[in-house]
Amino acid sequence: MEKSDLKNWNEVKTNDSWSVFKIMGEFVDGYEKMSKIGPCVSIFGSARTNVDDKFYNLTIEIAKSIVKLGFGVITGGGPGIMEAANKGAKLALGSSVGLNIELPFEQHDNPYIDEDKSLDFDYFFVRKVMFMKYSKGFIVMPGGFGTLDELFEAITLIQTKKSEKFPIILVGSDFWNKCYSWIKDELLLTYKYISKKDLDLISIVDSPEEIIEILSAFYKKKSLRPNF
Repeated sequence: MEKSDLKNWNEVKTNDSWSVFKIMGEFVDGYEKMSKIGPCVSIFGSARTNVDDKFYNLTIEIAKSIVKLGFGVITGGGPGIMEAANKGAKLALGSSVGLNIELPFEQHDNPYIDEDKSLDFDYFFVRKVMFMKYSKGFIVMPGGFGTLDELFEAITLIQTKKSEKFPIILVGSDFWNKCYSWIKDELLLTYKYISKKDLDLISIVDSPEEIIEILSAFYKKKSLRPNF
C-alpha cells in the first residue's frame, strides 16, 4: 500500500470515529422530542401514492379514527401515504409527528406535521429506533421497499423479544394477501423458517373500524408506555 493510500485510509477511519458523535446527537434530539408526544401509532406506506388514490383517502380516515381513539400519529414525514396520515391527524386535532429522512429523491416534509413535532434524520437506523420506541402500533398501508423494511424489522424485533408486542396491522387485503400467503406457504410450511405463532404477529384488514377494534382490544387492559 502506498503512503498516500495509507493516509487516505487513516482519514476514513478517523471520520468514522467522529461520526459516532453525530449519531449520538440524533439519538439525544430524538429522545428529547419524542418523549413528550404521548402515545402514538405509526402509519407507513408508499411516498408515491397520489392524492386521488383510494389508499390516500383511506389513510386520512384511518388517522382521524386513531386520533379519536386517543392516539397521536407518527409518519416518516414525507409525501404520499405519510402526508395523508399527517393530514388526517391534523384534521382531527391530534398530534401529528413526522420523522423525516434526508434522501436524494422523493422525500420532503409534508405540510401537515406539527411544527414542534418534525424531526430530521440522516441515519435510517436512528429513525427506526424512534418508530419502535414511541409507537404503540404499526399501521402498514401498501408500499415499496421502505414500507416492507419497517414492517419486517418490527416483526423481527417482536419475534425475538427485543421489543414488547404491539399490533401490526396491514391495510388492504388485495395488496397484502399474496405476501401473507408466501410467508405462510414458503417460510412456514415448506422451509419451516418461522413458527406458526409468528403468523399471529400481523393482522390484515380493510377498514378503519377493524383497526380501531384491534387497537382497542389490545390496549383495553394495558398501560401505555414506551416499548423498550
